[in-house]
Amino acid sequence: MSSALLALGRRRTTAERRRDRERDIIRATRELFDERGTIDAQIDDIAKRVGINKALIYRHFAGKEELFALTLVDYLGELDDRLGAVDNPRRAPLNRLKALSEVFVDFCLEFPAFTDCAMSLLRRTGEELFGEITEPVMITLGTAMAAALGRIAVVLEAGQRTGAFAKADTAYLANHLYTQTLGSLHMARVGLIVSSGKPGHPVVHHAEVATVRATAITATLATAVGRFAYEGPKKARRAGDRS
Repeated sequence: MSSALLALGRRRTTAERRRDRERDIIRATRELFDERGTIDAQIDDIAKRVGINKALIYRHFAGKEELFALTLVDYLGELDDRLGAVDNPRRAPLNRLKALSEVFVDFCLEFPAFTDCAMSLLRRTGEELFGEITEPVMITLGTAMAAALGRIAVVLEAGQRTGAFAKADTAYLANHLYTQTLGSLHMARVGLIVSSGKPGHPVVHHAEVATVRATAITATLATAVGRFAYEGPKKARRAGDRS
């Protein structure tokens, strides 16, 4: 075997080892997320779980945010598999959307760290994200999100064709429902609701998980069925010009 072929074999082996280590790091991060939550998952603990020096993690990932983003990709891949397992194009669109919403809500309840991780990214602006996460990872994250969101958009389109759902921009609405559900499930994560009592004395109640779950699913269906139209900035401006 020529020296060139040997060198190529070594490069391939090195690349494979790198990919395997990256998968090990992401798997360890998710394990710690599920055990402790995102706040208590530290780089030192992740490195110990994998059995490497923490400096090696920064050779594979630009930083903690990038590692967390790729861990979110792992969650999103599993979520999309679960959504695909229950989606049936032969069912009525409302029933299809209800089944998808139930899976999404239950996934958030089963993996609270997924909700935390997803919400953490949503709180950042695009400029902040591109400052913390490299472009290839951003593309990977966007692709993973688009898979699940695209599945929801297809159901919304089917419902609009039959008249079951209000006409709206399905890409926008799918993203809205994703964000809306994450926000609702954060209430279950916190476990508290606040109401007014005597002046200056708010009352804190426990948020029942079953109630939050039912409300989140109902809100998804109501938003899809509701009679409104997302017109976008151009139409909105035209309407303003006429007023």
